[in-house]
Amino acid sequence: MRPEILYPLFKTLTTLPGIGPRNAKLVERVAGGPHVVDLLWHLPTGLIDRSFQPLVRDAPAGRIATLLVTVDKHLPAPNRRLPYKVLVSDHSGTAELVFFHARPDWLQKTLPIGAQRVVSGKVEHYRGAVQITHPDHIGLPEDRQCLAGIEPVYGLTQGLAPKTLGRAMGAALAAVPELPQWLDEAHLAREGWAPWKDALSAAHKPETESDLDFLTAARRRLAYDELLASQLAMSLVRLHMRRQGGIATKSDGTLRARAVKSLPYTLTACQQTALGEILGDMGAELRMLRLLQGDVGSGKTVVAALAMLEAVGAGRQAAMMAPTEVLARQHLAAMSPVFEAAGAKLALLTGRQKGAPRRRLLEDLASGEVDALVGTHALISEDVAFADLALAVVDEQQRFGVAQRLQLAGKGRGTDVLVMTATPIPRTLTLMVYGDLDISRLTEKPAGRPPVDTRTVPLERLEEVVSGIGRAIGGGHQGGRQVFWVCPLVEESEAIDLAAAEERSGALARRFPGKVGLLHGRMKGPEKDAAMAGFAAGRIRILVATTVIEVGVDIPEATVMVIEHAERFGLAQLHQLRGRIGRGTEKSTCLLLYGSGLTATARERLKILRQTEDGFKIAEEDLRLRGAGEILGTRQSGLPAFRLADIAAHGELMQTARDDAALILDKDPGLATARGAALRVLLYLFERDAAVGYARSG
Repeated sequence: MRPEILYPLFKTLTTLPGIGPRNAKLVERVAGGPHVVDLLWHLPTGLIDRSFQPLVRDAPAGRIATLLVTVDKHLPAPNRRLPYKVLVSDHSGTAELVFFHARPDWLQKTLPIGAQRVVSGKVEHYRGAVQITHPDHIGLPEDRQCLAGIEPVYGLTQGLAPKTLGRAMGAALAAVPELPQWLDEAHLAREGWAPWKDALSAAHKPETESDLDFLTAARRRLAYDELLASQLAMSLVRLHMRRQGGIATKSDGTLRARAVKSLPYTLTACQQTALGEILGDMGAELRMLRLLQGDVGSGKTVVAALAMLEAVGAGRQAAMMAPTEVLARQHLAAMSPVFEAAGAKLALLTGRQKGAPRRRLLEDLASGEVDALVGTHALISEDVAFADLALAVVDEQQRFGVAQRLQLAGKGRGTDVLVMTATPIPRTLTLMVYGDLDISRLTEKPAGRPPVDTRTVPLERLEEVVSGIGRAIGGGHQGGRQVFWVCPLVEESEAIDLAAAEERSGALARRFPGKVGLLHGRMKGPEKDAAMAGFAAGRIRILVATTVIEVGVDIPEATVMVIEHAERFGLAQLHQLRGRIGRGTEKSTCLLLYGSGLTATARERLKILRQTEDGFKIAEEDLRLRGAGEILGTRQSGLPAFRLADIAAHGELMQTARDDAALILDKDPGLATARGAALRVLLYLFERDAAVGYARSG
């Protein structure tokens, strides 16, 4: 249960003045949530200085000025297209207040003739007259000192007036309660941080531009609170999983040895190290919670397959869950030879399987006839039961929530969990997203894979590129090279992305009849499979696709990648796409086609990609260029976004928060002390409610 002290912060936005049902939707859009507390996390992005109070004749154009004036005359507009003007003056001269589409009755009531008023807004000079168009504020003379101060500027959305948001924000800040101190007093003093309520107030009331900086004491304090809540919640989940206990899973290694012997290559040193760490965890009584982080093409799947065979060799079962059917089928294709060599039975389960075949598969799984299962989120359906699930592998974890990871693990007793991702993440972000996991990293590619030749080409040379592609794919249906052609990303519109892909595939199909296929997110499963199968078999020479090929599509014969409007993609995403080629022994080429008017950041992004194939280095550069907010956006990776912490600016606070969380739970795992009770408030404040349930004594 949320503590009573937080009730004022979790009231709905409609309880704030001026926020009715219509406005609430707009405020929720900028605040990122429906509660008062969400609005408090929406910090200012700028400020307006209204302290300049000149006489009318001294008011310069382009400055914001606060004027004390007398209302002289109203000049109503002769028609709707022309502005309504109000003439005002002080002893130095006259000014015009200009209003478009204004209500005359409201203006006459607000600015009655003969009355003194304080007006504040941006000054313009028009035909020799001093003008303020739509003043930001109109008040009584006694409001002058309140008005003539520093006003924070907040991010808005269309239809939401700054005044409406400002008034609501003032009321939200007034409702903030004094909360108990959850930070260590010595840490607080060392950092020079104010109490939470004071820090929040200071962040919302900047007095100079420098007060908006991420590194001010107030903003660092708020960022640290958010990071501590996140790390503490993850540590509690981890503690909960550990407490449930594991079962030591250890085989004699026969199945693994057979599988390794069947491989056409030797495992890299990184793969051997990672496998050793995984087998060590599986052989222990504690439950494994490990992340296998590897760059594209670093060989994560074979490491996971060998870990799954360890479970099977111990007489138990294993499962691997992938985010898409294309990827699940690909894992099946990659792992089947390894399982066959070992003499173990591997099966596939997706949402598409229905009726008798599905029933038979589930019966074989429940009886232990099936040793290992690979599939989509269909694996966590209620009717799926294992005889004895020892290992749950979750691929591309960021496409699933922690809850789904726990659901799959819940299909067995003391199930070990191995999470895999091909998205290289900077170390600070790894702590943030996977703080509850131990980490193994694969940093080298299998031997014999030549580097990808990456080139940047202006879009004006599209015709040259198409001609070059024609030469590359050769004359016959077989032979020649195979090409991925990735279509441009258009904002967040899947429909426009799709239209771009259909248009490009149509143009290429007219040029190369019978050799072009299309793959996009809106296609039905069988259509996707047919396109992939045609490409894999070599019938299709050019596969035009949206970013559905970003993760996991593995066609060793594809050696050319064309990315149209590469400047619209994030660095990590471009790296992921490039990783779809260079998977065989043939030389591969990636062409990054860019449009005109490149920004400096886009230019640098393309340059970095030309210079390196190291995904971890690219991830660090991506963080530097775009900041964590972008990297953590939905399109890039589905990782959770922070409201107050900026990982590029507050990276070192993340490590401190992780250490602090470990220390807290070491001393007080049940959060039963006075500080523990305050930390529970912190967890509820940042809506980590589920984690509080895991804090129990002992």
